[in-house]
Amino acid sequence: MTGVIRVLLVDDHILMREGLRKLLEIEPGIEIAATAAGGEDALAWLAAAAEPPHVALVDARMPGMDGVELVRRLRAGFPEIAPVILTTFDDDDYIFGGLRAGARGYLLKDTPPDELVDAIRRAARGETVLGRAATERLVSALREEPAPAPCTGPPCGLSEREYEIALLIGSGASNREIARRLHITEGTAKNHISSCLRKLGLRDRTQLAVWVSRNS
Repeated sequence: MTGVIRVLLVDDHILMREGLRKLLEIEPGIEIAATAAGGEDALAWLAAAAEPPHVALVDARMPGMDGVELVRRLRAGFPEIAPVILTTFDDDDYIFGGLRAGARGYLLKDTPPDELVDAIRRAARGETVLGRAATERLVSALREEPAPAPCTGPPCGLSEREYEIALLIGSGASNREIARRLHITEGTAKNHISSCLRKLGLRDRTQLAVWVSRNS
C-alpha cells in the first residue's frame, strides 16, 4: 500500500504501549492512530473512530478480553484491519488460536525494531508475518500431517541458491539472517525469495515455509 500506515497499539502494560509508540512514531510513513489498554478499550475506540487503522498490534494475554478474542472480533467487525499479535508468549494455544482467529501475523516482543517495522508494512500490504517461534511451531504441526506427493525432480524448478534460501525460510530465518549466513545482501535475499514465490505459485514466505516442510 502507499501512504501513511495507521497503527493501533493494544497492550495492558503502559510501559510497553508507550515504548512502542515512541519507537514507531519516528518511523516515516507510520502513524500511531491510538493506544488501548485492552480489548474492550480498543473496540470502544474503533466504534467511534472516524478512520480505522490499517494495522493493530495486539498483546496475546490481557485481563478481560485476551488478544485471540480481540483478533476474532476485529476480523468480524473490522475486516479492513490487519491484526498482528505481538507478545512474550509462544504457547501453541496463542499461536494457533490467534492465526485461526484471523491474525495476520504473530511476533514475539524480542523482535528487533527494524523487523517489527518491516512486519507492520508487510501486514498492511496483506502479507502474513510470522516470527521464528511461530514459524517453527507451524512447520512442526504441518510435518505431522500426511504430506502430498513431493515435486518430481527437486528442487521443482528452483536454482540451487533459491532452494538453499527456501530451506532457510523453512527453518524460520529472517532476511537478515539469510543474508548473513550466505554472505549476500538483504536485497539479494529478498529478490531470491520473490523468485521462489513466483516459480512455486505461492503468495508469501509463510506458504513457502509450508512448501519446504512438505517437500524436503
